[in-house]
Amino acid sequence: MQRFNLTILKQFWAIAKSYWSSDEKWRARGLLLLVILLSLGYTGLSVLLNNKRGELISALSAHDEARFWQTILIFAGTLVIYAPLYAGYDYLRDRLGLEWRRWLTNYFVDRYFQNRAFYHLNHADADIDNPDQRISEDVKSFTQESLKILLAVVDSLLAVAAFSGVLWGISKPLILFLVLYALVGTLATVGVFGKPLMRLNFGQLKKEADFRFSLVRVRENAEAIAFYQGEPRESAQVKGRFAEAFDNFKRLIFWELNLNILTNAYEFIPFILPAIVVAPGIFAGDLEVGKVTEAQGAFIRVFFSLNLIVARFQSLATFGAGVERLYTFLECLETHHLASQESEGVEKTTIATEIVGDRLAIDNMTLQTPNRQRTLVENLSVKLSTGEGLLVRGPSGCGKSSLLRAIVGLWDAGSGKILRPTLDEMLFLSQRPYMILGTLRDQMLYPNMNSEVEDSQLSQILIQVNLPNLEQTHGGFNTEQNWAELLSLGEQQRLIFARLLLNKPSYAILDEATSALDPQNEKYLYQQLQDSGMTFLSIGHRESLSNYHESILDLTADHTWSLKSSETLSIEIEMEETAVPCPYPD
Repeated sequence: MQRFNLTILKQFWAIAKSYWSSDEKWRARGLLLLVILLSLGYTGLSVLLNNKRGELISALSAHDEARFWQTILIFAGTLVIYAPLYAGYDYLRDRLGLEWRRWLTNYFVDRYFQNRAFYHLNHADADIDNPDQRISEDVKSFTQESLKILLAVVDSLLAVAAFSGVLWGISKPLILFLVLYALVGTLATVGVFGKPLMRLNFGQLKKEADFRFSLVRVRENAEAIAFYQGEPRESAQVKGRFAEAFDNFKRLIFWELNLNILTNAYEFIPFILPAIVVAPGIFAGDLEVGKVTEAQGAFIRVFFSLNLIVARFQSLATFGAGVERLYTFLECLETHHLASQESEGVEKTTIATEIVGDRLAIDNMTLQTPNRQRTLVENLSVKLSTGEGLLVRGPSGCGKSSLLRAIVGLWDAGSGKILRPTLDEMLFLSQRPYMILGTLRDQMLYPNMNSEVEDSQLSQILIQVNLPNLEQTHGGFNTEQNWAELLSLGEQQRLIFARLLLNKPSYAILDEATSALDPQNEKYLYQQLQDSGMTFLSIGHRESLSNYHESILDLTADHTWSLKSSETLSIEIEMEETAVPCPYPD
């Protein structure tokens, strides 16, 4: 169990140290110091208030009216200072937690997008489930709960130091019994409930996230599900995910029931023990009646300070599960970052990428799937001449889209070399266009959102892609819409072509980017592309696409390939069409 706790502490510090040693460290440390000073102040006032509570009881029992009203005035004056002090403590603690969450969220988001980790983790690492929940919910819980726990420990230490002196002056045996009682209770609770509650809380976080994700998938794929009439299957899957969360939570609350039985019985003793210990002195006339109240208040404060783990055990178990999820996520992000900086080794050769200014070429490349279990194409060598187009064709599964992934660096399993310009000079258009959340202007400018473009130029580009008056139909260029729902697939593909013509990259990569268009619109868009002078590589199945490309690369299912010019292909097609069959069959 000790090793188990140390593991959580190590994981916690691996996450926390980045903030406390960042460029905001002095601001963070200053806020933390101020919070601790406020804690010290209200703890001292708590001792005074506890003492005055005892004084009130003693004054009443002695029928001492002057002493009673004097104590009331001191008590009220102390409260005037105590109330804003404690409120300020809560505010600064929450403000520090909010600042920490802001920094840590940005820290994780930066690493999530660094070196395309978001792509590789979601495609290759099945252990990292629901990264969205880890960045949003787990980071929030980590920053808020860790501060509450840390400051609870600080408050407990201050309370033990302050109130132990009060108890020591009233009854020394109370202190000894208190320490022993809290120690035994803590060891028993952690030993019996530690691992089961940690495991169940970790599982609950995962299962709740899976349940929420299944509902999000239904929302994102509502139309496809409706077309397939897949409601029964999707409903059963959502209910199944919820049933897993339900069953796990049922086991969790059963363990919490047992924990509550123990803690409720365990925490009842401090309310009666001080009275039992102090009673003989009061009956003998050695102590005032108010000392019972004072001893009871001090005893309870010290007890719950020493009893911190037992009192907060459920929240600690939930917090520990969140720490572990966040730590494994950070570990995967760091591992991916290191892997992107280091060679994979001799046994796992990778495709080398060389950045050149004005060239796109593949030299003797063998491409494999990321798990290296399947070879897609062997010894491919092809060059894309500046200002020309290359069409890639082949049966489904032969590696056409995978070739594009290799060019932009998403896949590197295999051997050979790719020479290409920087990714800033390339723009990728997929079969299912990526429609961002934002305005029509944002859609057209993406990913160069800071470009300054006049509305008249945007309107002209829309005319070029056969979407005239689109901005007038949908509220102008600066109106936010759900464009993926608002536009048809064909309109989306034309709008993405507008993005291409507006950004004017040196190289365009098109993965069946006109599959939803009629032949006339497809011809019109490719003419625009040819007139722009861009170098482009397309993937497609339509025979008509060969009319807009100078070269054609045919891939096959047996890893081979062939390269020919579109003129040669046209001659072959023409010969087939003009050939006359023999009138005298054998």
